[in-house]
Amino acid sequence: MRKILFFIFLVISQSFFAQCCKTAYKSGEWLRFDMSYSGFLKAGTAVLELKEKKLDDKKVLHAIGKGKTTGVISWFFKVEDKYESYFGIDRVEPYLFKRKINEGGYKKNRHITFNHQKNTAYVQDFRKNKDTLISVRSPQDMISTFYFLRSQDTKTLKKGDEIKLNIFFDNKSYPFKLRFLGYEILKTKFGKVKTQKFRPLVQAGRVFKAKESVTIWISADDNKIPIKMKASLAVGSLRAELNAYKGLANPFEIIVD
Repeated sequence: MRKILFFIFLVISQSFFAQCCKTAYKSGEWLRFDMSYSGFLKAGTAVLELKEKKLDDKKVLHAIGKGKTTGVISWFFKVEDKYESYFGIDRVEPYLFKRKINEGGYKKNRHITFNHQKNTAYVQDFRKNKDTLISVRSPQDMISTFYFLRSQDTKTLKKGDEIKLNIFFDNKSYPFKLRFLGYEILKTKFGKVKTQKFRPLVQAGRVFKAKESVTIWISADDNKIPIKMKASLAVGSLRAELNAYKGLANPFEIIVD
């Protein structure tokens, strides 16, 4: 289960884009997602919010991601996760990443401080009382990647095009590939929404049925916010859908018949 929830945040944090000529996000943005298992069993909620803060006397954006299990799932597998990223306002470079999780008794509490001049990541593991300095190059953390990609222009993407990047997580860089599948109109609680459809290429095995088991839908407006995610698992399926939002930088475009 912890791998599944981690991947949800990973997908959410890596798959949303905006047009180059408009700002896709701003301080005060808040998104909430509902997750369900096999289409009917409520599994949990995830919230992502953005605020302007100061870090070492420097103005930065502070993104906070929280996830937890709810309902029947929480009776036998309780999850409370919190992820934080501090990154630049004009240029999306992460300065500090925090991860504190409790997933069915599996716990982690780590801070990662990035030095882009020295190309290093200083990892502090508070549970193991261990510090590690690792060489990295142009890293993004799991949360800052979300905003980095939203600052890119995807108007020229064609069906089949792929976006590749590396994400530093825990103490290692991970390659990530996202394939553009085209456009699709989705029916949502807000109305019909035009979306861009993507498929992240994941490793098949115990968790996912196949390498291409995950599909995500992103609003095709200037906000590029996630609308829906569906993953086929080794047992059952998992779905996440946008349930509520506020503080968007641009109008949320709804198709009126």
